Amino acid sequence: MSVYDYSVKTMNGKEKSLADYNGKVLLIVNTASECGFTPQFEGLQSLYEKYKGQDFVVLGFPCNQFGNQDPGTNEDIASFCQANYGVSFPIFSKIDVKGENADPLFTYLTQEAKGLITEQIKWNFTKFLINKDGKVVDRFAPQTKPESIEKDIECLLGA
Repeated sequence: MSVYDYSVKTMNGKEKSLADYNGKVLLIVNTASECGFTPQFEGLQSLYEKYKGQDFVVLGFPCNQFGNQDPGTNEDIASFCQANYGVSFPIFSKIDVKGENADPLFTYLTQEAKGLITEQIKWNFTKFLINKDGKVVDRFAPQTKPESIEKDIECLLGA
């Protein structure tokens, strides 16, 4: 199994196979528009801009499970991310990342990279680093700033 075995819904509800990202280093993040960590969109966008030409992609997955911090529609979320942080990396349809309705992708991610206390995601902006083979390499806590993951990304890119 790898992340390439999963499909997700785009903001407009179309299925997108993650196999489309085969051979790329991915940073998969559960996001929220009204969270104390929301300014991390800026760091995520900076990483994306710096490394997208080297087969790196950030994938954002809005989630409203933590403190009701992403209550808007998919359209609201996409507009907010673009207008406030210039986000140009892919943002997908809002999902659940834990519990019985968790998206299968996030069930896989949390099984592959367990958290410190529980394998479940505990808050917004948990980050999963995926290598070019679609395997989970590491999991980063919400308070981990995107820029502090840069060396790990460079390693996987062979930079």
